Amino acid sequence: VQLQASGGGMVQAGDSLRLSCAASGRAFSAYRVAWFRQTPGKERDIVAAISQTGYNTYYADSAKGRFTISKDNAKNTVNLEMNSLKPEDTAVCYCAVTRKASWSRVGADLIYEYWGQGTLVTVSS
Repeated sequence: VQLQASGGGMVQAGDSLRLSCAASGRAFSAYRVAWFRQTPGKERDIVAAISQTGYNTYYADSAKGRFTISKDNAKNTVNLEMNSLKPEDTAVCYCAVTRKASWSRVGADLIYEYWGQGTLVTVSS
């Protein structure tokens, strides 16, 4: 499956952005989709994930209350709505997919089989 991430940009603190991840090659309905982010010199950390059906979600503590992940299996897209952005949200954001159903290692990047190319989010103070 090929993933295309988009929607990054440069915004000010308090603004919003919507990231999108579009899939081609295989149906999104077979995959759990996650958004990760990475800053220079740091590990890639999970931000949010959504189940194959779209009914179950996971959010990192940093994302709770501010970000919303949604999935449209018919359109093969996953969106991440990011509100109340902070300078510490500045990162390259990646979408990734896995066929695993267990949520026990949702934040482990090694379980994700395919990755998008990354989109840069820059939040200025």
